[in-house]
Amino acid sequence: MTITLVNPEGLPKVDLYRQVAVATGSRLVFLAGQVSVDPDGKTVGVGDLAAQVEQCYLNVATALAEVGGSFDDVAKLTVYVVDYTPDKMALLGEGIARAAAKLGVTPAAPLTGLGISALAAPDLLVEVEATAVLDGPGRGKGSKRD
Repeated sequence: MTITLVNPEGLPKVDLYRQVAVATGSRLVFLAGQVSVDPDGKTVGVGDLAAQVEQCYLNVATALAEVGGSFDDVAKLTVYVVDYTPDKMALLGEGIARAAAKLGVTPAAPLTGLGISALAAPDLLVEVEATAVLDGPGRGKGSKRD
């Protein structure tokens, strides 16, 4: 495993993520922010933050799988939430839990959550960006520069 997740003594323990990730792999993978769209570009979960979070995480998993990775390889997540308020935290957690159940994983990489005013389309409520570290040679169908 290339990522070790740690909650250091002296820092708050957060249920959704760990405070630190130690990466020992050889390949850095930077994913573009994933929004709640299906392969045809149709928005999934219009008006439903939990459903959109779930789809974002599923899209992150799909992108990672293409290059031979999984959520076990994620070193850092950034979650952008439109018009964030603290009451939306439960919906974020619900969406993450639903994606985790479908994927059979526990995504607990360090996470930074940011409230923003808007995303690329008005129906989008959340975007998830990931950085992963993988071992070994590259895998995947794409060229070095698609």
